[in-house]
Amino acid sequence: MSSVPSIAYQGEPGAFSHEACRTWFPSHRPEACPTFEDAFDAVQSGRCALGMIPVENSVAGRVSDVHHLLPKSGLKIVGEHFLPIRMQLMANPDTRFEDVQIAASHPMALLQCRISLRRFGIKAEVVADTAGSARDLSENPDPRRAAIASATAAELYGLKILKKDIEDAHGNTTRFLVLTAEAEPRWPAPGAPCMTSFVFKVKNQPAALYKALGGFATGGLNMTKLESYTEDGGFASTVFYCEVEGRPDDPAAARAFDEVKFFSSRFEILGVYPSDPARRGEAR
Repeated sequence: MSSVPSIAYQGEPGAFSHEACRTWFPSHRPEACPTFEDAFDAVQSGRCALGMIPVENSVAGRVSDVHHLLPKSGLKIVGEHFLPIRMQLMANPDTRFEDVQIAASHPMALLQCRISLRRFGIKAEVVADTAGSARDLSENPDPRRAAIASATAAELYGLKILKKDIEDAHGNTTRFLVLTAEAEPRWPAPGAPCMTSFVFKVKNQPAALYKALGGFATGGLNMTKLESYTEDGGFASTVFYCEVEGRPDDPAAARAFDEVKFFSSRFEILGVYPSDPARRGEAR
């Protein structure tokens, strides 16, 4: 058995999740998983030390599957990372840019490169995912075809990047959460910039949500995310996923969390973890 720790991600080798693993955990061996459930299972079982899971994209919005899986998984969040999504136009090594007629990729990637493709005079072709388009082109060379994927995909599949960073808007970013199976992972040091993620379900009484969250306003705490989702296929059971800046044991935060607990029938902290410098506008 290898002594190198592994990190699970959803998707094919060369996916942007794979690129995130290589960027922030170069000492870990990335392990591709077909589905989010498989990635969670890899961490739960201990086969992988960590999981790298996308939760939202600045263009496409939230990744809804994760909100259902994370609270039930028993895993804890130990970090967040913001990955700029840079699209590369790639082809087989002998292909010339002027000969390319078709570029294949995931629909979202093609949408994000729509203006560039029109300027190049290249037709878009929809396929299942970005990394898969690179793999297919590597296995089936065609001088008329290109793929749009990550720089990691070009490296893995032996393709040549014809045009770099062809996305129309350069602010496209995906936020990833790093997960562990540790029951009580260590929190960041007091005073260090951090986030707290938690889920709760308010009691069935008037203004319960307003009362549950009032402590964050009076305590001057910055709530960066509040999202609702239903459980078990019904509309009566609404759960809220929330993120705030700071630690739960900070005095103001502790009072706010006491109020959430009082007005909730369910409450669970999913993680207390360092915030990515990009959240504060700092360079990495």
